[in-house]
Amino acid sequence: IYKGITLWSPNVNLFRDPRWGRGHETYGEDPTLIAILGVAYIKGLQGEGEYLRTAACAKHFAVHSGPEEKRHYFDAKVSMKELWETYLPQFEACVREGKVEAVMGAYNRTNGEPCCAHSYLMVEVLRKQWGFQGHYVSDCWAIRDFHEHHKVTDRPEESVRLALEMGCDVNCGCTYQKILNAYEEGLISKELLQKSAIRLFTTRFLLGMFDETEYDNIPYEVVECREHIELSIEAACKSVVLLKNDGILPLNKKKLKTIGVIGPNAREALIGNYHGTASRYVTVLEGIQDYVGDDVRVLYSEGCHLFLDQVEKLAREDDRISEAMTVAEHSDLVILCLGLDESLEGEEGDTGNAYASGDKQGLMLPPSQQRLLEIVAEMGVPFIVCMMAGSAMDLNLADDRANAVLQTWYPGARGGKAVADILFGEISPSGKLPVTIYRNLQGMPDFDDYSMKNRTYRFVEKAPLYPFGYGLNYADTLVMRAELTEDVVYAQTEEQSVGVEVTVANHGDVFTEDVLQVYVQVEDINEVPNPKLVVFKRVELAPGEEKMVTLEIPRRAFTVVDEEGKFVHTGRGADIYVGFGQPDERTKELTGKKCLKIHI
Repeated sequence: IYKGITLWSPNVNLFRDPRWGRGHETYGEDPTLIAILGVAYIKGLQGEGEYLRTAACAKHFAVHSGPEEKRHYFDAKVSMKELWETYLPQFEACVREGKVEAVMGAYNRTNGEPCCAHSYLMVEVLRKQWGFQGHYVSDCWAIRDFHEHHKVTDRPEESVRLALEMGCDVNCGCTYQKILNAYEEGLISKELLQKSAIRLFTTRFLLGMFDETEYDNIPYEVVECREHIELSIEAACKSVVLLKNDGILPLNKKKLKTIGVIGPNAREALIGNYHGTASRYVTVLEGIQDYVGDDVRVLYSEGCHLFLDQVEKLAREDDRISEAMTVAEHSDLVILCLGLDESLEGEEGDTGNAYASGDKQGLMLPPSQQRLLEIVAEMGVPFIVCMMAGSAMDLNLADDRANAVLQTWYPGARGGKAVADILFGEISPSGKLPVTIYRNLQGMPDFDDYSMKNRTYRFVEKAPLYPFGYGLNYADTLVMRAELTEDVVYAQTEEQSVGVEVTVANHGDVFTEDVLQVYVQVEDINEVPNPKLVVFKRVELAPGEEKMVTLEIPRRAFTVVDEEGKFVHTGRGADIYVGFGQPDERTKELTGKKCLKIHI
């Protein structure tokens, strides 16, 4: 495992519900964002040479996002509109644009059929409509679920037949050991087996397994080389999202004598539930210690257990709280590192979170951490919250009481260095939220309800705490002008992309990057309730610099999905919004800036 060149990644499922434990494997809650990042990831894995560098795999096809504990027997029911509007666009992009070599089916059923033997999704859509030529693989032991849990077949041999007939070429699991039995019973033909065998050997030929390729002589020494380490640190820096800052950041170590670092994640929580092995891990505590050296004293307290009431088994409840209070009392400011880790959110069976099978039960921190946050907030010492988690957490108290809030996610092996560089202003934060951070879950459908009502920024009905697409920096970036590059007759947009020319500026005094975002809302009853992301671009801006940026809005952005799941171009008008966040009132409230609007 983790040693092959056929890689079961990327996970391009939509992060539909913040309770889903595997959401941090994904690219967020928006189909366009997932599609763009997923395609880029696939191209990076597969390369663009004569042979595939590795074989990527888009998963889990297609309507899949929890609950983990029900996945082996659950039926995710969606309308055709929701299927094509929310759950399929990113997979289509992976196949058509990314040329992904493999697709993995989900455990659950969708509208009655198991996703690893789905006549509509696998045959009609994937193979016929999209022209997928690669191989299809089941999730692990998903075919066994056909007869044991979904009850769509009675025994393994029938499950083998159903999966092969629908085009599932590889069984991760044991059920295909019954292929010979099924063949001898006359349930499957040699021609059916040959079809899958040809697909699988095609992948092996494309990987150059029977030839000499340009990849054969890559030396082991490039693994974790200096360039790769620097790239991982850069990626971590660009992913950190600054959610709140009252002016305390960036920190100036020349004005500090003592920093208190508190929290169970100060020395943990760098990696998610699927990861490799690095030779060195730099935690947030170590990153801060390395940065300040001997110039500033760094005090540390674990503060509490990640989720239990005590750290030491023989101790009383909250046995690290008094230590945390002492550290806070003797510090000029506190860096409070809270959140989850791979043992509390992840895949069923891979985590220590047995009570929810890897999913979260809500947005609240574990009670031990919530008590720690409340006590630090009462201490009267300036404090900064670093939320280290792969999903949206309840940040209401942190937003109300902390001087600054950073969403650091799981920042990787050297992530502590990246966080320290941002805290001390070596780098201006530039990450944007790929998910909505809700105030609470009131009004959201049940976890196992796959309707999109009041879910994600496209359908949310009340202002969130922190919106999708939002993130602050240390500069002052703004959009000065936004115009179409040429006159657009709206009826023509079905046949062409629409160019938008944007002037952006940095009125601040530090270099920064920011992410320019374009949203569209079509005037049609079938349009999603809120403007939808259609394109984005990362922009570098020096202090005082103005720059012109051109973005191309794809023609599909001006279509809506009807009740039959068809992308329809109605010829009606549309509003285009351009800014460094989405055009909602909460983003405007948090940033003091609004998007520029173009009507066509």
